[in-house]
Amino acid sequence: MPALNRIADFAETLTEWRRHLHQNPELGFDCHNTAAFVVARLKEMGVDEIHEGIATTGLVALINGQEDGPTIGLRADMDALPIVEQTGVEYASQVADKMHACGHDGHTTMLLGAAKYLAETRNFKGRVALIFQPAEEGGGGGNVMVQEGIMDRFDISEVYAMHNSPELEAGRIETTPGPMMAGVAEFKITITGKGGHAAWPHGCIDPVAAAMQIGTAINTIVSRNADPIENLVISLTMIEAGTATNIIPEAVTMQGTVRHFNPALQDLAEQRIQAICDGTSTAMGVTAELHFQREYPPTINNAEKASFAADVAEELVGTDMISREAVPSMGAEDFSYMLNVRPGAYLNIGQGVGPLCHHPKFNFNDEVAPLGASLFARLVERALPLTKG
Repeated sequence: MPALNRIADFAETLTEWRRHLHQNPELGFDCHNTAAFVVARLKEMGVDEIHEGIATTGLVALINGQEDGPTIGLRADMDALPIVEQTGVEYASQVADKMHACGHDGHTTMLLGAAKYLAETRNFKGRVALIFQPAEEGGGGGNVMVQEGIMDRFDISEVYAMHNSPELEAGRIETTPGPMMAGVAEFKITITGKGGHAAWPHGCIDPVAAAMQIGTAINTIVSRNADPIENLVISLTMIEAGTATNIIPEAVTMQGTVRHFNPALQDLAEQRIQAICDGTSTAMGVTAELHFQREYPPTINNAEKASFAADVAEELVGTDMISREAVPSMGAEDFSYMLNVRPGAYLNIGQGVGPLCHHPKFNFNDEVAPLGASLFARLVERALPLTKG
């Protein structure tokens, strides 16, 4: 698989690092041991500065080039998922009920590989800011790092990230100008009626019947309220009610997600869900309380930076292995917060078709790490070329 020669030389080291991280997963902002491992490796490499404790366990490391110039940011996420691993590999998670089921161990390794190369060669001007972020899998660690001022503090002018893809052949790289991943909101509806015995429903106010009406109506929003040319997905994913077959419960809770590329559609979805709750409450005598929580915004690539990143990727993998107009995903990603404040691009790197992310049998492909590290490194060298001979 194509990689810069120097990075290919330490591919075995990357595998060792990745498998250590895989055995020791941590969740959310609680990435203390992961961050300590990253810091130790960065110190061995001789990076110029390490700034810890950002977003609790996040960190930014700086490597200076040979000339003055701007700062380019490279981001990797570090957190794992609350999933019981089923890969059966000898280096499987050693932490109960936690595993790297989304490949963040690989992302962290790829950025460490790029750091090792860039700290050795420094074949660029300006600086590179290596952003190691916690809490991508909920919690919005990317947003917290932005809110804590990393873009201004380190004078980052543009920023890039990549994610492994088990839906692409190993080594294929894809990106696109504009929307790359969707924005997401979560909703919860609490429907309260009057419980009682199922034999005497006339003495009750049935929240289950109301929930069925609300659920059916919610499923018409996309087909009957949204512009069919636009992308909107509303998924009702959880319904909880009842304790016995002969009892009408007091309450029902319903939860789900709204995914979009256009924030106006998110507003529309919230308004329609609220109207459905209000109308059903009036018609059926229940109360229906809606809690609508906006989570990650859409991940929108800067067109110029996406084209630049695709050019750099093409240098490494060739024309046949680069896709410049990737189909946007309805999944969400908190790198969106960084792209909201700085131009940049998000890329997918194929790791070979296999179990999807968040599956208990998912495992990052170590053969991809040198290519990912090379792409990170080459982005810096091409974005910040030296001017002296």
